[in-house]
This record gives sequence, C-alpha cells and structure tokens, in this order.
Amino acid sequence: MQDKSSTQDAAGLDHVFATGPQHDRDTPIWLCNDGSETGNTGDPAHERWLQTVRFKPVAKKQALLPGSDGGLAGVVLGLGNGHAGDPCGPSELLAGQLASSLPPGTYRLAGDCAAPELAALAWGLGAYRYRRYKAKSGIDSVRLRIPEKVDAKRLMNSVEAVWLGRDLINTPPSDMGPDELEDAARALATRFGARISVITGTALLEQNFPMIHAVGRASPRAPRLIDLTWSKPGGRPDAPRVTLVGKGICFDTGGLDIKPAAGMLLMKKDMGGAATALTLGHLIMGTGLDVRLRILIPAAENSIAGNAFRPSDVLQSRGGKTVEVGNTDAEGRLVLADAISLADEESPDSILVFATLTGAARVALGPDLPAFFTNDEAFASAVNAHGLSTGDPLWRMPLWPGYERHLDSDVADMNNVYESPFAGAVTAALFLQRFTKNAKRFAHFDLFGWRPAGRPLGPKGGEPQTARAVFAALEAEAGGT
Repeated sequence: MQDKSSTQDAAGLDHVFATGPQHDRDTPIWLCNDGSETGNTGDPAHERWLQTVRFKPVAKKQALLPGSDGGLAGVVLGLGNGHAGDPCGPSELLAGQLASSLPPGTYRLAGDCAAPELAALAWGLGAYRYRRYKAKSGIDSVRLRIPEKVDAKRLMNSVEAVWLGRDLINTPPSDMGPDELEDAARALATRFGARISVITGTALLEQNFPMIHAVGRASPRAPRLIDLTWSKPGGRPDAPRVTLVGKGICFDTGGLDIKPAAGMLLMKKDMGGAATALTLGHLIMGTGLDVRLRILIPAAENSIAGNAFRPSDVLQSRGGKTVEVGNTDAEGRLVLADAISLADEESPDSILVFATLTGAARVALGPDLPAFFTNDEAFASAVNAHGLSTGDPLWRMPLWPGYERHLDSDVADMNNVYESPFAGAVTAALFLQRFTKNAKRFAHFDLFGWRPAGRPLGPKGGEPQTARAVFAALEAEAGGT
C-alpha cells in the first residue's frame, strides 16, 4: 500500500504557471474568435503562414507558428463564437486544451484577451494529470506566465482546490477509505487553521448518529462523521453561517442489494460529494471569504458482511424519525440525513448538500450537467448564472411536494426509496429536505463527480462538479472577500 497522501503537492503547479514579469523568451499565444480572418498576430509572416495552412479560428482549432530559426514563434487558438467553452461558458476556457497539447516551454497570452483570468484558470485545470500510481518519470514543464492583471494567489487557490477534489475522487478505494478521507480533511484544516473533530465507530451510536453507523458497520474500516469548522480571521461575528454536507461513501457495493459488476466499476467516486465539499471549503478558506464555515462529512464504506444492514430494516435517525430500508443501495441519503440533522440543529443560514446520489439525475441530465434542488429562488438563479459563466454548469430541478407520498412506509415514518423508477432524483432530494427544519436555505447538488472523456478543462476522471459555481455565488452574495 502506498503512503496515505492522496493529493498532489502544491509545488506541482510550478510546472504549470510562471510568475513575474513577461520575458522575451515566453512564447506568445493569441486567442482569436470567429471575427478574425486568421490569427490577428500583427506579424505579416505569421498571417501568411496561417493562410497557407488554411487556419480558421473556429472553436478548439489551434496552429503552431514557426520561427525563422526553426523554433516555435507562437500559438494561435480559435475561440469560435465566444461562447464555446467546456462544456459551456466563455470561449477563453478553451485555453485549457493548450496546457496538455503544447511542447515544453513558457507561454504568455498575447494581444487582447477578454477574460485572462478565465484563460489562466482553464490552463491550470487543463494541466491536471493523476500520476500517483505511474512509474516515476519527468514532468514536461508547459507553463503559462500569469497575466499581470490576474490575482496569482487567487488563481493558485482555485486550481489547487479543484486538483484536491480530483485527486480524492481518482484515488482507488484501497487507498481512499474513511480513514484517508479523514486525513485529507485534517490536512485541509491544518493548512487553513480550521478546527476539526471526528466521531468514529461505535461512538456514532453513543452520540446519536445511528444511520451513519448502520451503513458503515459491515466494513472493517470504521464509519465516522468528520466535522470541520472555520471562520475568517478578524471576520464579522454575524457573518453568514454556511454548512456544507458531503457524501463520503468511499466505496459502494450496494450492500445486500448488491450492484452488478459493471455498477461497481466507478464506485470509488461515490465519495465525490465529500471531495466537492472539501474543494468548496478550500476555495472559501483560501480566498478568505467572510462566512462561518462548517463542513460535515459522513464517511463510510457500504460493504457486505454478516452484520450488514438489511432491506426491510427500520433505522432510527438522529432527527427522530424512523426510516424503513427499501434498498440498501440507497445508503447515501441515510448517512447524509444524520449529518443534515446535526447541521440543522444550529439553524445555519445555508445547508448545502453535495452527493453522487442518484442514477436518475444522470438519466435526466447526463454526466456533464449536475442536478440541483433548492428552496431559495434567488440562490437558484445566482448559482445557475455563475455556473454558466465559469464553465461549471448545473440545472435546477424541483422539490415537487406532490411526490412526498413516494416516501410513505407502512411500518415506519418513511421509506428511503420509492418502488417506481419515476422521479428518483426528486424523491431523494425530498427525503433529504425532510431533515431540515431550522436552516434558512436548503440546497442539494446531485452530481456525477466524473468526466467520462478528456475535455479542455481536464482529463477523464474525477471532477468536483458544482464547487466553482457555488463558490462564485456565495462570494457574490457575501460581497467578495
């Protein structure tokens, strides 16, 4: 087994970005939209070359410009119509593809760039590679000179936060169980001066988290509840209280309602909600957003053993309601319910829940577009708008009260599933909402947590979807830092 560290060292960004003033040896990059006949490089020789190779600045089309000495004199990237990002958003996000396709060297943005901060962020996200289990080898240094008007600290924090979430999701379950997820949370707390406490194993029963314990008790790796709190140093005592709840199922067999083999292949990503909550926490703490932050992660492994919880079991919840287990493969909502109940006890301004919860959301919207549910109309509009502008899209679905009946149980206060295949994502969101009484705002993000194929903003693999969009909405709401 390899060492427990699951995240790439921040120093790894040294091969992604260059700081300091622009240097003559930096290779220029021109980002050109459809309105350009060629590349608008300002050099007649370059323009003739682009005409010779019949370059057109359509989205994702790129061309290398030869120098008189045989070296690389520049790069041109087509932006299309200006709204062809990955998978949406301003086309400057397409700059992410350059970080993985250009030869080693240091580059700089040249000419007029409408959104240099987005282009630089895209470069950092596109440069990510998960190498933990690869044979040791050198890493090509393909660096972008951070543009003068871009906040380098903020940029680095954003890239590191997303890389953290990707690393956690990409790590196989052999090295990413509840213990290692706790290690990651502790490392984040240490870095930003947050407080952290953890309730583990049978202590969950003693402190009234029965459903987290029930889901995780069959695994030799003890379940736990991770509780991280942070406030901005010198921040307002009345700053908004924002609680993030992330599903931390480190591997999901389905329990006694076992998944087929194909259904388990990506179950290392079933802790993607926890990874997203930690990514968002990194963004908040690293930026110094003036909120009172709490992150709750119920971490467990849904395993099969003689003491596994069973279909038709009735579980007591922390919130006081009993839950009949209609299916042990709907375990995520059970552990989340206990954590949400704890969050709700202090009446926070916001409870934001992140989870790879339902296949129904993926059937409805596909892997690139997470579903979200909220009782706050203004927040819904803000999150949607920021998702589109940052290339982190999501789509609102309804907390439709007419489907509350789907949770009825003959023997308990509620069931954790509905027998019909209809409206599974809505029913799951309604289940979670039942455990909130005091919070002013409730929002649930049902995400896939995985990029099925490489795109400009990142390679195939784990992705903490919605974290950047939600952060942008919270930051705008709080009036910045």
